[in-house]
Amino acid sequence: MLDTIRRIPLFQDLSDEQLERIEPLVDVFTYPANQPIFEQDEQADYLYLLMRGTAALEYTPYDGTRITLTRLHAGDAFGWSSVVGGRVYTSSIHSETEVEVVRIRGNALRKVCRENPEIGCILLDRLAESVSGRWKNSREQVHAILDRNINNREKAK
Repeated sequence: MLDTIRRIPLFQDLSDEQLERIEPLVDVFTYPANQPIFEQDEQADYLYLLMRGTAALEYTPYDGTRITLTRLHAGDAFGWSSVVGGRVYTSSIHSETEVEVVRIRGNALRKVCRENPEIGCILLDRLAESVSGRWKNSREQVHAILDRNINNREKAK
């Protein structure tokens, strides 16, 4: 499993010791083409990292029809609501081709980041970079959201 984790851009260049802390959190799944991975308003439990294939990020306004916001490719992360402590996913993800994803429970990743600040700093920065590319907002704003929610949500428990 360490070889799989090393291929993921989010985890590249982490030491073997750091990767060993993440390895128990990682599950690999394959979805066929035209399959929902998760739907908007589903409980947000997992962060997903796309290893292979193409998926569509879609949003359905309450008063409209579903729209495709962007297409995701190998190396992209999605489901980040789970990392910032969101209760539900704010969009849907559907595979367009057969996809391989790595899935990590958001609360477990937050715990690793809190307990290992060096890992947390690297992962927060990379996740912010990944997500901010889809927004007009700056990478720093996304990083601030992730950092605030990872640290504050756990303090509230």
